[in-house]
Amino acid sequence: MSRYEEFMGRVRGSRTIGAPPPLSRWAWVADGLLALSLAVATIVGNLNRSYVELRPDLAGAKTPVPGQLPTPPAPPDLPGVPAGPRPVPAVEHVLPPVEAWEAVAVVLTALPLVLRRRFPLSVYWVVTVAAVVLHLGDAADDATRITFASGLVAAYSAAMYSPHRRSVAASLLAGALLYAVFPLVPDVDSDLVPVLVLLPLALASHGVHLWRQRERVLRAEQEAALRRAVEAERARIARELHDVVTHNVSMMTIQAGAARTVLATSPDQAREAMLAVEAAGRTALSELRHVMGLLTMTVEGPDPAVDVELAPQPGLDRLTELTDRVRASGVPVEVEVRGARVELPAGVDLAAYRVVQEALTNAVRHAEGARVSVTVEYGEDRLRVEVSDTGGRRPRTAEPGGGRGLLGLRARLAVYGGTLDAGSRPHGGYRVRAVIPWEVP
Repeated sequence: MSRYEEFMGRVRGSRTIGAPPPLSRWAWVADGLLALSLAVATIVGNLNRSYVELRPDLAGAKTPVPGQLPTPPAPPDLPGVPAGPRPVPAVEHVLPPVEAWEAVAVVLTALPLVLRRRFPLSVYWVVTVAAVVLHLGDAADDATRITFASGLVAAYSAAMYSPHRRSVAASLLAGALLYAVFPLVPDVDSDLVPVLVLLPLALASHGVHLWRQRERVLRAEQEAALRRAVEAERARIARELHDVVTHNVSMMTIQAGAARTVLATSPDQAREAMLAVEAAGRTALSELRHVMGLLTMTVEGPDPAVDVELAPQPGLDRLTELTDRVRASGVPVEVEVRGARVELPAGVDLAAYRVVQEALTNAVRHAEGARVSVTVEYGEDRLRVEVSDTGGRRPRTAEPGGGRGLLGLRARLAVYGGTLDAGSRPHGGYRVRAVIPWEVP
């Protein structure tokens, strides 16, 4: 996988379309009131343990049925008046008292709805299973009506807020089968049938609207995150370009000036200076190809680092090469390495190298005649890099720096939890000190 694919994968994986949005305080309050209201209504409805059943088949029966209510007498037939409807016999049923497990099932048919947006699929199954368990016993008709409404709310929440689309589809299908097998659907009057048909349609339409709205918001957030990531990547590449160009061009300028000075009197020294210019130019081109390769990476195709035949990113293993180039420009550099050298993470290794490179570049540009010392210390859990100079005169040809190099170094080190301290020394000169935490890979 290329670096571009990893970068895009992190951006695209930051938010998933369909994930439930963060809940506000009012959403929690609304869900809590809904769950509490349905739970209380189910409890009260299940406490009504008697109900009346109309039995047209008992009309005209002479033997009374246990629980049969007295049938009111039919109105007398009056001359010239059509005969009215005859009363239908009714039977009263009394259910057994509510048991403890039924009371628990009643509560679980509605109270979990307080978490319907946070754990929609789990809440749906808890409510459905609790309704099935409740109706394995003797559930009152009023309770059945409320549990059916709770089941509709749970199904709507699962379809709306769960990101697991296949699991939701399978769960809703399984729930429909359970409602068909068990007596979970209440008997309703014919006048309420249109309401029961229109209510799910209204909920489905509202759900589709909210789904599309949330999808647009999340897509906008994803695009904003992508733009921020691209800007951060551009800033990182700009820092790389600054480090590469500033250091190598400074070396080339100094060496070219030295060659021009001794060209007439010492051709051999002028030749060595020009060879140093050539070496610095080759190094600059190699690193520039590497940095520019970051700008031309695509999702498909081979790794751009292989296409342009780039060298690996520099690290402290190239510290000797870096200091030798500075010494060749006429600046004495002393290097001291403390502690046992360890294999650093690639990012930490590159950041330490850039600290030394930037500090040496500033010393060459702004402290002519100074001596520079570089100290690299491998601690138990962190790396310390210090570059200091003794101070020198500022060349008349040197341009004032904008401080962008040190700012870029601070931003680079902050990624790894490191710090950068740069400032004048008490007895003259300048010092750059970096501390970078690290872990052995």
